[in-house]
Amino acid sequence: MTGTLSPAERHQADIPEFPMPRASACPFDPPPALREQQEQAALTKVRLWDGSTPWLVTRYADQRALLADPRVSADITRPGYPSQAASRTNTIGFILMDDPEHARQRRMVTAPFTLKRVESLRPRVQQIVDSLIDEMLAGPRPVDLVEAFALPVPSLVICELLGVPYADHDFFQENSRTIINRNSTVEERGVALGRLSEYLDALVGEKSDSPAEDLLSRLAARVKDGELTRLEAARMGVLLLIAGHETTANMIALGTLALLEHPDQLDALRGTSDPKLVAGAVEELLRYLHITHSGRRRVALERIEIAGQTIEPGDGLVIPNDIGNRDPEAFDDPDRLDVRRDARHHVAFGFGVHQCLGQPLARMELQVVYGTLYRRIPTLRLAAALEDVPFKHDGSVYGVYELPVTW
Repeated sequence: MTGTLSPAERHQADIPEFPMPRASACPFDPPPALREQQEQAALTKVRLWDGSTPWLVTRYADQRALLADPRVSADITRPGYPSQAASRTNTIGFILMDDPEHARQRRMVTAPFTLKRVESLRPRVQQIVDSLIDEMLAGPRPVDLVEAFALPVPSLVICELLGVPYADHDFFQENSRTIINRNSTVEERGVALGRLSEYLDALVGEKSDSPAEDLLSRLAARVKDGELTRLEAARMGVLLLIAGHETTANMIALGTLALLEHPDQLDALRGTSDPKLVAGAVEELLRYLHITHSGRRRVALERIEIAGQTIEPGDGLVIPNDIGNRDPEAFDDPDRLDVRRDARHHVAFGFGVHQCLGQPLARMELQVVYGTLYRRIPTLRLAAALEDVPFKHDGSVYGVYELPVTW
């Protein structure tokens, strides 16, 4: 009973729980509680699974300011970091580190993701997309777009870029799903990460003996030169392998579903040969759908005054890009999907020094997919009721498990 609680305990009890992802009637919208928080206050305390009470940052301008602030840390091992899991040791790579180590490791894998290098891959991605569409058109209907198309496109691309055999895709997809599933135990995540680390470690060893023109060979050379340990190289490979196929695969399927549910927007995209419109549609879908939907996590290193609040050193920060990308101060009529909107300033890829390394590759892949699939299969339609589509409410990466389509 609240009457028997101390003032501190009453204050703790009054702090709302962090809204779980996708507790919404519309599968494309953020949880209603996030919108309520955004309307009420820019920053507010929320309670996480472990009883900790970080700041929830819901407004676009504040999110960008804090993500770019050097007084804010991405280091998961720091006290106060609002972790989503009980373990802080099973991490994958430099995204949960601070500079200078973050910058040192990131520089080692930057070259393949530059705009020039990514554009050189566009013909190969187009070939992959066309080949998979050919297979779908020649096969039975309906078809699961996730299995037949959305997963293979980015998986084939990242495998070729890294130098990972695509024949092993079932293995790495199964383990990556365990790592990003919020319902996985600490032990299950640790086992999955260990399997992938051992797998990439063995590949790094092979590339050291027989280098090729791929990213793992470059990392193997860094290990030989003493710039990286084998474990660091393997963990970087795990990070790139998971990030390179999970997010884009979910974006392909979920983006297709969103367009099928908004036929006027699909018509605009299907009927164009303008690459600028296709590129703009990619940015709008990235803004509208927010695949990483459980919030970027940070911890304050110093006192920060922002939006009328004082963040103290050691205070955790939860920064969900899904509600930031629906801020009416940044985007007019933000809950409306509009492929002609200029949405390039979205925060789907984050902001600041930790902004997503692979965003040029993801953008290019999505441009090829969205510019090809609906043109080549103009009568594509959903082969199930929307309420029967299984959404990934249990993952840190949002999407659909299956997407039955026909034409």
